Amino acid sequence: QVQLVESGGGLVQAGESLRLSCLVIGRDVNLNYQSMGWYRQTPVNQREMVAIISSGGQSTYGESVKGRFTISRDSAKITVYLQMDSLKPEDTGVYYCNSGMAIWSWGQGTQVTVSS
Repeated sequence: QVQLVESGGGLVQAGESLRLSCLVIGRDVNLNYQSMGWYRQTPVNQREMVAIISSGGQSTYGESVKGRFTISRDSAKITVYLQMDSLKPEDTGVYYCNSGMAIWSWGQGTQVTVSS
């Protein structure tokens, strides 16, 4: 059983930055051997992939966030981060983390609201 605890969301203006954190709690979880991802649920779209970091450390991004968001991890802290820069109103949504294949139960997510 893996528990995902997201934090770091908030209300910001367009152009500002936020850093989200995801604490991954689970027996035998080792982020060095586990791909992880950030996903978001927006008012318009279904839940979509935002960023994935592979077990080898390679990252993949959704088209709409390329060049603005950066995913990283700290295996010692069993935490995955999402640095979000140059935020846009269309980035508004609830952000979740999960494994790269989204195999675990979803956490509560963290709300990000970007005002224009």
